[in-house]
Amino acid sequence: MNFENILVTIENGIGQITINRSSKLNALNVATIQELHDAFESLENNTDVRVIIITGEGEKAFVAGADISEFANFSVEEGAQMAAQGHELLFDFVENLKKPTIAAINGFALGGGLELAMACHFRIASDNAKMGLPEVSLGVIPGYGGTQRLPQLIGKGRAMEMIMTASMVSAEDAFRVGLVNHVVPQSELLDFTKGIATRIMRNSPFAIGRAIKSVNANYKDGVNGYETEIRNFGKCFATEDFKEGTTAFLEKRKAEFSGK
Repeated sequence: MNFENILVTIENGIGQITINRSSKLNALNVATIQELHDAFESLENNTDVRVIIITGEGEKAFVAGADISEFANFSVEEGAQMAAQGHELLFDFVENLKKPTIAAINGFALGGGLELAMACHFRIASDNAKMGLPEVSLGVIPGYGGTQRLPQLIGKGRAMEMIMTASMVSAEDAFRVGLVNHVVPQSELLDFTKGIATRIMRNSPFAIGRAIKSVNANYKDGVNGYETEIRNFGKCFATEDFKEGTTAFLEKRKAEFSGK
């Protein structure tokens, strides 16, 4: 697929999406959100891809926010519609992918950029990364899931402070509160992230997809996460991966999973 605002590569089972608007600090606009949806959907359906990594082009920014010029004159209805479409096309879509999706945060991840990173299954930051939700300084609130996912990750009190002060946190502070899993030198960010992706790929793709679905269930209103876990646990028993994994364990050899 040909894109104007992003780059997509596939190598050794890893699909990498790079937001390629460095002159705009990789800010999200409507066109980029649509391209990201299309890229994630394509990688999700590609049997050669086992893990997805998303990052930003250059050393300055993962995504420095949304493109404010696109919505500065929106009405109430237009603003709500923009948020709803963004949730459906990208942020909720990424969260519910069955393939592990890792955000490699290089530089600024602000506003919609941090919301995109939080929609991923986990995050790794370069040591120069800065993260924040500055929307209230513009007279608006986070609209792409920030008010929901940030408290889930770091707790209500810390999230309230970050959102209400519109302040940024360093990579080390983000690590300390659990917003990111690891902090590494920027020059090592992608190699480190790919190393974790390689470790993930040793395991059953089917089981990983069901684990993602089960963990996410705990954060959905009206869904019993324990019941979801029980159902997905049972479904694993009908798979080739389960048969291969248990047989390999008993035969004391490395399992070769097919994802079926």
